[in-house]
Amino acid sequence: MEVIAIQKSAFDGMKNELRELLEMTEKVTRKYTPIFKAEKWLDNQEVCLMMNITKRTLQTYKDKGLLPYSKLNRKNYYKRSDVQALLEAGQPYNTLENGFIHE
Repeated sequence: MEVIAIQKSAFDGMKNELRELLEMTEKVTRKYTPIFKAEKWLDNQEVCLMMNITKRTLQTYKDKGLLPYSKLNRKNYYKRSDVQALLEAGQPYNTLENGFIHE
């Protein structure tokens, strides 16, 4: 184990800077918290399981604009209410007009 000695004033300064950074981060993220608490968000896998579809079909829904999504850190998230609405609509989204081809 390596021991590093620093002056107390330098240590206190680092603690204060970290505390300020934490406060700034909390302040910035505070306004987004209600968005995520008000709505349940699902990732790709959860949507595929919920809709019983493949990842490729999910990609087609996204490409065709049939299922809105948000991207966070290179990962897609979907509102549960949007997925539920698509499920409740039945299968009308799998039509030739939407680019689906029956093979």
